[in-house]
Amino acid sequence: MRICHQAVSGRQTVLSILQEDPLNRRVVITGVGLVTPLGIGVEDSWQALCAGKSGVGEITRFDTTEFQTKIAAEVKDFHAEDFMPKKEARRTERFIAFAIAATRMALEDSGLEIKASNAQRVGVITGCGLGGLSMLESTCITLDRKGPRRVSPFFIPMMIGNMAPGMISILFGAKGPNASIATACAAGSHAVGDSYRIISDGLADAMITGGVESVVNPTCIAGFNAMKALSTRNNEPEKASRPFDRDRDGFVVGEGSGILIIEDLEHARQRGAHIYAEITGYGMSGDGYHMTSPPPDGSGAVRCMQAALEDAGLRPDEIDYINAHGTATPLNDLYETRAIKKLFKAHAYKVAVSSTKSMTGHLLGGAGGIESVFTALSIRHDCIPPTINHEHSDNECDLDYVPGRLRKIRVEHAMSNSFGFGGTNASLIFSKYRNGNTI
Repeated sequence: MRICHQAVSGRQTVLSILQEDPLNRRVVITGVGLVTPLGIGVEDSWQALCAGKSGVGEITRFDTTEFQTKIAAEVKDFHAEDFMPKKEARRTERFIAFAIAATRMALEDSGLEIKASNAQRVGVITGCGLGGLSMLESTCITLDRKGPRRVSPFFIPMMIGNMAPGMISILFGAKGPNASIATACAAGSHAVGDSYRIISDGLADAMITGGVESVVNPTCIAGFNAMKALSTRNNEPEKASRPFDRDRDGFVVGEGSGILIIEDLEHARQRGAHIYAEITGYGMSGDGYHMTSPPPDGSGAVRCMQAALEDAGLRPDEIDYINAHGTATPLNDLYETRAIKKLFKAHAYKVAVSSTKSMTGHLLGGAGGIESVFTALSIRHDCIPPTINHEHSDNECDLDYVPGRLRKIRVEHAMSNSFGFGGTNASLIFSKYRNGNTI
């Protein structure tokens, strides 16, 4: 049995089940860490985001001469040995190193100490869509050119997606629930949502959670090019990711990691932790429609957002900000807009909707992790990051996308959406933390 919130007048909600129920616990965010195309660390990434800076540029990781798309949102100046022993860094795939780095930042930010007495009550769940695709690609080349004896013994451990939470557990000592979510572009949000449920249900006191991805490589770019999913605005990289804009022509691949430390409220209080925001709602749904396209009426997204609202006990008109999935593909942006209109009705034109992918690119399985961090920071700082490159209105994408510039408003409740290939959807609701039974 889970906590059930019931909406009342004004902007308050009250717990309808006794606060002392040990299996229905409030969950708060106490630490965050970021490795993004905008910077390494929360401060650099957040400042660049608020300034409307693009992290997109020419691909430097490989020769793009024969590729239609020559741009991506790469993480610059990252050195794994800054966050782990050199020996471990040499045999750690880039995506795993990103997750470890973001975790170290988040743990330091939260002040959470993992020791023998609490290790079994601290878990790790991260989301990752494609895992060690770069390692798989390079190993296939080695196998073809040099034979099986030259394949690295670290190939499998460096490739599999669950090695991100696995290595986090090993390096930091967390021995609670441990899992990797692989639900495409919804993976990071599903990881956060599942971790929230685990704490709420009393199965852990704290979770290290979020998303990670690093697939700026020939196989990934070629694959998405073949699907005609990527922007080819190669001459203006910084303007290529343009969610909801009339001239959008596809998404831009990004890389990085966003990690959150989330805790049972009483656990956080007892150790005097600072609190960024509270996770109050989580919704999931399946489109049951198409491998890559959402349904034109946005019905799967509607049900997902509705489930999150019901979990939080909130009305649609109580949401101040939606961090949209907003990929800058023609269909996603249109269908997400339709879904917001269908669920939020008149409030759809009042709620602020922005896509931080306009600056970070699309981190695929890692998107929900960094966007959860950004949404929590929006609540803490009472401001909404802009959608950059929104220069031309689309007749059907006609909501308030916060074009161009940061907006300072009070943010009590915010929603973050992630919708993945295969029709897998996740919506999270974050709320300003309030001491006591009201939020």
